[in-house]
Amino acid sequence: MSSSPYLRYVALGDSFTEGVGDPDPARPNGVRGWADRVAEVLGADQPGFGYANLAIRGRKLGQVLDEQLEPALALAPDLVTVYAGGNDVMRPQVDLDALVGRYDAALGRLSATGARLLVWTAFDPGGSAVFGTLRGRFALYNELVREAAEGHGATVVDYWRMRAYRDWRLWDPDRLHMGPAGHQVMAIAVLDALGVEHDLAPLELAPEVPVSRRQSLAADAAWLRSFAAPWVHRRLTGRSSGDGLQPRHPAYTRV
Repeated sequence: MSSSPYLRYVALGDSFTEGVGDPDPARPNGVRGWADRVAEVLGADQPGFGYANLAIRGRKLGQVLDEQLEPALALAPDLVTVYAGGNDVMRPQVDLDALVGRYDAALGRLSATGARLLVWTAFDPGGSAVFGTLRGRFALYNELVREAAEGHGATVVDYWRMRAYRDWRLWDPDRLHMGPAGHQVMAIAVLDALGVEHDLAPLELAPEVPVSRRQSLAADAAWLRSFAAPWVHRRLTGRSSGDGLQPRHPAYTRV
């Protein structure tokens, strides 16, 4: 494989970029994630490579920008990835134009540094019984993100069109975050979008097991109790799953 052209990679965002759903007790905050997987490839044959991950779960877009933008700029990266806004779009009320307006301004500041900039559209929730009703909102958000990315020369990983994620085996049991197999697929997509050669391959998935309607309903009820209800309660009480957490890699490191 050829050497990566990037020496200073900074990742910004929420749980998606922090790595939630891909557990690794030996790593900060107990997770690995697609960004670590990408950094491992980028730094494999680059002794001077550094990777910083500023993402924290539960953060809305405004929080990501308020807390992570200036530290990212101070690190003078040559590669930046940003995923933010999903936690806003799932709220009962959101002004998408204002939301992406802030996003657009931040992308402008990042692109002005000369760093390679990579962003995402949001996942298509059409297959979700819970979030499917928000599909139109997600679609509009994605069009605004694409427009902002185009204006700043950012590369877009089109999560919306990644139909592999219709397979629930790529997801964590909470149905909100990618599982290890999903993070691996995303790492591959990011490296491909950057044009970086690699030898990553999708993880082997367990065989699909047919379930009856009764089993499916029981699983849905268990999910509502274990994951959906606590998620809603945190939103109603103004708490976040990221409260008290610090960025996994606030300064350049190797993984």
